[in-house]
Amino acid sequence: MNFIEIFLLAVALGIDCLIVSFSQGLIFFSNRIKISLILAFIMGFFQGFMPCIGYLGADYVYEWVQPISKWLVFIIFMILGLKFIFEAFQKKENPISCLDIKCLLGLGIATSIDALVAGASLKLTNSLLFLSVVVIALVSFIMSTIGFWFGNFFKRFNSAILEIIGGLILIFLAFKSLFF
Repeated sequence: MNFIEIFLLAVALGIDCLIVSFSQGLIFFSNRIKISLILAFIMGFFQGFMPCIGYLGADYVYEWVQPISKWLVFIIFMILGLKFIFEAFQKKENPISCLDIKCLLGLGIATSIDALVAGASLKLTNSLLFLSVVVIALVSFIMSTIGFWFGNFFKRFNSAILEIIGGLILIFLAFKSLFF
């Protein structure tokens, strides 16, 4: 993957961070700067860490999977993209407000499961791990911060549109992996 594709992947993965942070921004009215930075750090950390696990885990099966890697990348991105779009139409529960470490870690892990799977696709496309991790982590940090402040200032924002856009980006990357 080139830099633009990695950036698009990072934006698609960062949608979950933006939405979770948005929901937290709707709730908090004090210590907003501190809360937004802590939340963004946790989101960025996990979005950057989980692709490393997926990338390294792909090493163990690389020899067997390499001949069909284009199709696997296609399937992974297609499933993730469709999952994002499907979830956009699901009824959302009330936002969870949390500041304790256990809850923040839970949010970080929950929003980065897709990044774990994307890490395997980074390996299969021979992408640079360090560059990918840095871009994904930074974009997630920025999107989380933006999401928090959007939630805090606007109080209403249609998160379904963002999930659909993220899904369409992943589907675009799926087709691109087959033909380019």
